[in-house]
Amino acid sequence: MLNSIIGTEITLTSFFICTAVSLLLGAGTAFVGMFRTRCTQSFLITLVILPAVVQMIIMLVNGNIGAGVAVAGTFSLVRFRSAPGNAREISSIFLAMAIGLATGMGYVALAALFFVIMAAVLLFLSAMDFGQAEMSERILKITIPENLDYEGLFDDLFEEYTKNCSLEKIRTSNMGTLYELQYHITLKGSRMPKEFLDALRCRNGNLNIVCGREESKELL
Repeated sequence: MLNSIIGTEITLTSFFICTAVSLLLGAGTAFVGMFRTRCTQSFLITLVILPAVVQMIIMLVNGNIGAGVAVAGTFSLVRFRSAPGNAREISSIFLAMAIGLATGMGYVALAALFFVIMAAVLLFLSAMDFGQAEMSERILKITIPENLDYEGLFDDLFEEYTKNCSLEKIRTSNMGTLYELQYHITLKGSRMPKEFLDALRCRNGNLNIVCGREESKELL
């Protein structure tokens, strides 16, 4: 059942079967990649066609060592033309490539079984919010002038509005006239109180204050 449908040579029938399975499983990978996350249209289209592209390359190589080395070198250059992605996007790309490798060698049933297993695991982990940070966790960046001593400057406010906090990083900006303090905080509630931000603004001279979620590093 899990044997390859490609014999000593590639037939037109086996090619169409492998390509159809590659596109079908690629579309399934794209749907799994969209589950509870935001993806660009170009990335989703890439996930759909990537298994078929990899499948075609594997069929063309077909045991030729020299061609295999050339293909490996070509794939290694792709990273220089690609924008950095998050870990989930990278895992989706590897899943699509694994499907393409399997179908390219004729193991269409094995590719389908592997996709079903991996899709079930990914959907289950996403539905369970596995490894996701708490909604109350934030990355807080506060800019202060150089004449302020940041040690203990906001301690009373943190004690009032947060469960815990830690100063993660300090850096200078604007030719050393400003300090940017980065805190990791856990709020007492799931929302950032406006009173907390107003109190911070009074302490830092109404300079920039930025708050964002830790898991995405997207600033709110």
